[in-house]
Amino acid sequence: MYSKIHQLKTEKLNKSQVARMLGINVKTVIKYWNIEPQEYAKQLRQSYHRSSQLDEYKTNILARLREYPDSSASQIDDWLKEAYPESSFRSRTVRRYVAKLRKDYDLPKVINNRQYEAVEELPPGQQLQVDFGETTAATTGGRKKKLYCMTTVLAHSRFKYAEWSDQTFTTARLTVILRRAFEYIGGIPQELVFDQDKLIAVSENHGDILFTEEFERFKQSLHFKVYLCRKGDPESKGKIEAVVKYVKNNFAKHRLFTSLKDWNQAQLDWLVRTGNQKEHGTTKKVPATVHALEKQHLRPIPSVKLPEDIVTATVRKDNTILYKGNRYSLPLGTYQPGKKVAIAIMQDKLQLFDNQTNILIAEHVIAHGRGLLIKSSNHRRDNTLLINQLQEQTLALLQNTKVAQQFLTAIRKEKSRYARDQFQLLQLVANSHEPEIIEQAIAECLRLRFISAVSCRDMAEYLSSATRAKEQNPVIDETFPNKSVPSIKAEHRKVTAYTSLYGGMA
Repeated sequence: MYSKIHQLKTEKLNKSQVARMLGINVKTVIKYWNIEPQEYAKQLRQSYHRSSQLDEYKTNILARLREYPDSSASQIDDWLKEAYPESSFRSRTVRRYVAKLRKDYDLPKVINNRQYEAVEELPPGQQLQVDFGETTAATTGGRKKKLYCMTTVLAHSRFKYAEWSDQTFTTARLTVILRRAFEYIGGIPQELVFDQDKLIAVSENHGDILFTEEFERFKQSLHFKVYLCRKGDPESKGKIEAVVKYVKNNFAKHRLFTSLKDWNQAQLDWLVRTGNQKEHGTTKKVPATVHALEKQHLRPIPSVKLPEDIVTATVRKDNTILYKGNRYSLPLGTYQPGKKVAIAIMQDKLQLFDNQTNILIAEHVIAHGRGLLIKSSNHRRDNTLLINQLQEQTLALLQNTKVAQQFLTAIRKEKSRYARDQFQLLQLVANSHEPEIIEQAIAECLRLRFISAVSCRDMAEYLSSATRAKEQNPVIDETFPNKSVPSIKAEHRKVTAYTSLYGGMA
């Protein structure tokens, strides 16, 4: 260019003519019009070593590019603003500097492109798109931490909100974060867009969507519409797809995790500094500026009682958790050292979720007062297996006869609370009398409906004493076959006593 300018100058063309001939700005022609070749060569050599305002951060930028070669220039820009808030440089300068470093130090960046179909812009206040993402972050201890994110974006202004959790999402947690999103954007839009997610809907039902009970209650309390995307239709919510990618790649990628509280605070700072402050690539407008106008088209948030925030509680050794001074039971076997459960409050219900599987494991009505134990009958000790084993052992001692099986089944049914004690007593009886006596005693108890181990014991003792009396005096009375005469009066007294004692119970 320098040579061409001076060649045309020797042909007696003026500066404007040279600029038009070369298709360059006239100021560029003026800059080189009177420069001698030696001076131009000196300037050219100096330009190779021209310093940049980013040179003082060069070592740190290179270290970051080498450690995370897939970092974008936009992410480097945000990282510099976060690490050095006192600095001031334009994003274009950062892009050019990063590109130069990649070229000079052979640090190429692999780009994965994803295509979307263009859709028409929506009016202000009409739509909020919602989607979820997840990432794995490195912790200060050198481990990996799985994190889950819910993001929202107003379709008109592209104003964003994002919040993270270290647990998988439940419907209760979803509604809590949605409430905070509404507070952050300053109101409720007419419509919310979701994927077909089990947290939102049970079934699409050919257009008559069946929402989950908790979400339906939340939706009706805040009076918004829901647009549920069809399967395989990401274009219908392409704006939030891009936001999820933006949050994961620009904010979360290569960020060190210390605590969930600090992570979410850094997320809010990023939204103010970058997410809602940088000019949007499609609209060429700053989301925060457009949001100031769109906010006027959002509906106020009604003052209704929504689910409280979700917390966690440590499972105690007695399979309970402590919440506001009261103990709430969990199923037997829930306790493990250090195990925690997630607590969600839905109206007057306390819901307890497994911290790993996110499955609802207990639900209690919230108690008023302090020092109370709220225990579900389903959480009591399950002794069914032990009782079954004891019943089988007892049946074996009773020679496994049909009448014995009927008797044990009847005891199990009528005296379920004391089945263990009943079976243990029957085992003592079986070891104290002959099998024939036991079988006869059980048959007599069944005939008289004396469903009791105590009755069986007394009947066995009576029959044993009658047998001994017969052996001592073999005289037979026709009224009482197989009974000796001296035992007749005693038998009368005992039968009368049994009838008097058990007749009412039968």
